[in-house]
Amino acid sequence: MIKGLAISTVWVLDQDRAKEFYTEKLGLEVRTDMTMGEGGMRWLTVGAKDQPDVELTLMVPDPSTMDPEAAGALKTLVSKGVMGAGVLATDDIHGDYEKLKERGVEFLQAPQERPYGIEAILRDDSGNWYSFTQRREGALDVDKDWSC
Repeated sequence: MIKGLAISTVWVLDQDRAKEFYTEKLGLEVRTDMTMGEGGMRWLTVGAKDQPDVELTLMVPDPSTMDPEAAGALKTLVSKGVMGAGVLATDDIHGDYEKLKERGVEFLQAPQERPYGIEAILRDDSGNWYSFTQRREGALDVDKDWSC
C-alpha cells in the first residue's frame, strides 16, 4: 500500500541554475545528481535536511522526458510563472522571509495572515511559485481573509 509521498517533480528550465537556487538560496541539500546511461536523462533531486524521506526532482522538459511539442509547451508555462509547485513549510516565516530575501529569492507576496497560517509567495529561478507557509496551530481561522 501507499506509505506516503517520496518524490515530486518540479519542472525547471536549467538544472544547473535550479540546483544552485534550491541549494544556495533555499538551503535544500542535493540528494542525487546523476545521468542515467550515456547521454541519458539527468536525475537531480534535492530535499530539506530534516525531511530525508521527501525529495524534489528538478527536471527539464526535453526529449528525454517527453516529445518536443509537449516540452516546448511546458517550458513556456513554467517560464510564464503559471506553475505552482507546492508549499514550503517554515516555523519562522518572518525570520526566514528576511533571510531568503537577503539571498536573492524573489517574493511575489510578503508574509500575510491567512486562515491556515502566515503565508508568503516566492518564485524560483525558472518561474515556479511556492506558498511559503508557517502553519497555524489548531483549526483553521475561518474569519481570516482568504484572498491573495
